[in-house]
Amino acid sequence: MASSDQVSEVEAKLLSILQRDASASVADLAAATNTSSATVWRRVRALEERGVIGPPVRLVDPAKVGRGMDVYCQVRMKSQDKDARAAFKRAVDAEPSILEVYSVSGEWDYMLHMVVRDIEDFEAILMRRLLELDCVAGTSTIFALRRIKHTREVPL
Repeated sequence: MASSDQVSEVEAKLLSILQRDASASVADLAAATNTSSATVWRRVRALEERGVIGPPVRLVDPAKVGRGMDVYCQVRMKSQDKDARAAFKRAVDAEPSILEVYSVSGEWDYMLHMVVRDIEDFEAILMRRLLELDCVAGTSTIFALRRIKHTREVPL
């Protein structure tokens, strides 16, 4: 059995298929990996238990639900103390338009990816959620003109 940070050849094939189509049946997965349905079921459960894969989800096209603007916002903190980090985390967790938050190296402390309706929507989030925080020193924003490539598929 592969360790928790490695996957076997069969697991890699399963993961590749599931990343493209989480609704693939156990029978289809078994046929694609040339294994039994019982083996596939056990391996998928083991991958879930090891935290390699999470629950299946359906991806939504943001533009088709009125959130066609991708915004990347860099945030600089005044302080990196525990209370400041906790307040920042609470604020970004409370805003559903913020999809991803990364702690980053360099001049900025965080990089946020959000999907918003328009500039006014972004401005309200910036003013209401981010710049109101005492721990935030400043922000810089990048507006994506167009999505060229967007995938959630991790290369294996």
